[in-house]
Amino acid sequence: MSKKVGIEVSIAAAEAVGLARADVVAAYPITPQTHIVEHLADLVASGKLDAEYVAVESEHSAISASMGASAAGARTFTATASQGLALMHEILFAASSMRLPIVMAVANRAISAPINIWADHSDIMPQRDTGWVQLFAENGQEVVDLIFQAFKLAEDHRVLLPVMVNMDGFTLSHVIEPVSLLEQKEIDNFLPEIKPFRTLDPAAPRTMGPFGAQDVYTEIKQQQEHALIGAESVMEEIWGEFSNLFGRSYHPVETYKTKDADVILVTMGAVGETARTAVDEMREQGIKAGLATVRMWRPFPAKQIIKTLKNVKKVVVMDRILSFGSHGGPLACEIRSALYNQAKAPIVLNYVAGLGGREISRGTFKEMVAKAEYTDSQSANYELIDVRVS
Repeated sequence: MSKKVGIEVSIAAAEAVGLARADVVAAYPITPQTHIVEHLADLVASGKLDAEYVAVESEHSAISASMGASAAGARTFTATASQGLALMHEILFAASSMRLPIVMAVANRAISAPINIWADHSDIMPQRDTGWVQLFAENGQEVVDLIFQAFKLAEDHRVLLPVMVNMDGFTLSHVIEPVSLLEQKEIDNFLPEIKPFRTLDPAAPRTMGPFGAQDVYTEIKQQQEHALIGAESVMEEIWGEFSNLFGRSYHPVETYKTKDADVILVTMGAVGETARTAVDEMREQGIKAGLATVRMWRPFPAKQIIKTLKNVKKVVVMDRILSFGSHGGPLACEIRSALYNQAKAPIVLNYVAGLGGREISRGTFKEMVAKAEYTDSQSANYELIDVRVS
């Protein structure tokens, strides 16, 4: 039986990695993910987790060590944030292209300059085309559950791709929440031992990630794309199994009061819970608002987005990053693209908020909906919310 405890979300994430019986943890500290790898160090030192703990000299080394461990057949985990994720960037492509089932937690944090340690999505969005499966959590329970599910998805031979589990830095990673931690035997039943598809073995030498000239490169990239797109249906299978075993349901796009809505908010990450409360308050005021939370960012769940949004009048998309020069945030751009060929596409409005950890309140979402009420034409631009002009 699971037990519910009040626990810091970062510590809960580390406990989940321990319950998943990770074989190798490659660790380098960076705010605000440090508590994850610190607690994993405690678990290994105390003997509660039988794993190799590799304290590396940089985030670049952390992902490189993870690749080596995964290629040798180990269940492998690492974690990072912000500039650390940026330092990993070139290796992220290699990990996905070599089809290595690494799981990484990312405590999302702003990218400098200026130096900023608080949450937004400017670290993860530059990684969206690296070929990793990318998931977003709203709360601590989802962080824990998504880590279990991420290992199962990554190691499935139909997928064999690395997975990032994203949690907003500080506003989620450092809060204490009630989390149900599953028993070891329950996780062992859901997540069996890793069965590597292929491994590096001195007794049977092989090459991974060799030179690929023009005659093979396109075909390799096509296989990689097919695997990533196919990961959505495999994840839905895993979510169905998880729901049957533990009673908690997950979907690529989570919806709340959308069926009769005139306007639907779209968010990713921890702000979804704030938006849900704002929707309740707007409903009490007679405003027919709803909420769609994107759980799976890559592969992008376009069919689910279309199904959720195609019949609504207006869509209000909140991004937590300025995508410089694109006239809109990444999430809004994806949604506009998905809806482009729909006969009665809704008006899609894009608001950028919460940069560098600036507060996002219920009032923020109400302001977005209020602005949308007076907009009757499609707009390709975005608007910054809560810009302070001296």
